[in-house]
Amino acid sequence: MQTNLADFIRDTSAGREADAILRSCVHCGFCNATCPTFQLLGDELDGPRGRIYLIKAMLEGQPVSATTQLHLDRCLSCRACETTCPSGVNYHRLLDIGREVLEQRVPRSARSRATRFLLRAVLPRERLFRPVLRASQMLQPLLPRALAGKVPKPATAAPWPRSPGRQRKLITLAGCVQPALAPNTNAATARVLDRLGIELVEVKGSACCGALRYHLDAQPQALADMRRVIDACWPYVVSGRVEGVVMTASGCGAHVREYGAMLRHDPAYAEKAARIAALTRDVSEVMVAEQERLLVLLAQTGRGGGQRVAFHSPCTLQHAQKIRGVVEGLLLAAGYQLTPVADGHLCCGSAGTYSITQPELSRQLREQKLAAMRAGSPALLVTAHVGCQRHLQSGSRRPVRHWIELIDERLRGVG
Repeated sequence: MQTNLADFIRDTSAGREADAILRSCVHCGFCNATCPTFQLLGDELDGPRGRIYLIKAMLEGQPVSATTQLHLDRCLSCRACETTCPSGVNYHRLLDIGREVLEQRVPRSARSRATRFLLRAVLPRERLFRPVLRASQMLQPLLPRALAGKVPKPATAAPWPRSPGRQRKLITLAGCVQPALAPNTNAATARVLDRLGIELVEVKGSACCGALRYHLDAQPQALADMRRVIDACWPYVVSGRVEGVVMTASGCGAHVREYGAMLRHDPAYAEKAARIAALTRDVSEVMVAEQERLLVLLAQTGRGGGQRVAFHSPCTLQHAQKIRGVVEGLLLAAGYQLTPVADGHLCCGSAGTYSITQPELSRQLREQKLAAMRAGSPALLVTAHVGCQRHLQSGSRRPVRHWIELIDERLRGVG
């Protein structure tokens, strides 16, 4: 694709990056075949190729409008197009650049500004999110039906293991919404790792990884969140006390793994960010690395064998982190029976705050995903990210859980 970027961006680092990405696109349109919003709407501008043309026109200085904003806002950032693209177009980075420029050029409605402000202010701060969640749960019977359906039931966690002093240690982030919405995820991970001889340490003060604000076009605040995470993790890393960073929410893991690229121009944090990113692994990767010991432990119990489970692989796991088939293999090794899920590459519609900013499209995608997961009559639905878990649960009577909880249950009383 030939380009002629406008003066305002041509010689900037963002402009040079965008220009290289645009030039790698060959207009083939394969991306549209796996784009969830193109599948739903059938509009070229609601597929990756059309959005690339919109961003190209904007960066070349052509007028932009609320229509441009509408089509870019509808993108889930699921990155299925990147998995499909034969040319390796780095679409999500182009989208980030385009959205940042567009945010400066097209004013949002008062309602949209207020919604996005509240999302950026409340969700990344657990000390604000938790009381808001509790109040919503108490008032749920009085809320409008559409809103009440989004309020989850109170969640509890089994206790963390009490085995301090192990030589092998990993650190993890507490996160922003996960402690309130799915507190058992990190606890279950800690219990499984403990049985493998590894202590999991939850880093205090790390809070949000920055993904939420970053994808709500608040990049400066997101970078500040990222620096706070690095500051909280760095003493563990620089001392050599830990082997790495384990992420239990695939969306957070995908974002932390890009810290090095996002902070590469920050002289105070570039090296630290690259080190943290390199040390970060999804919990499934840790389990595979410890699979020999894990299989020995699993062989000591016959519980859970044969239970039918449908697994939804979050976009941030399969498309962003390129981790495919790993969780499925672990569940099979643990004795669970996986039911088929058609179109497993498609997004469930959660996509961070997408279910709030684009509720109708999100609902349609959720219903499609749930229908595909229910087709095999599973007893449980499982996933690998708190956002997907809560989004799917809001439309399902079947329990939706993090897959690590199933491994934890198989290992109860063993080790």
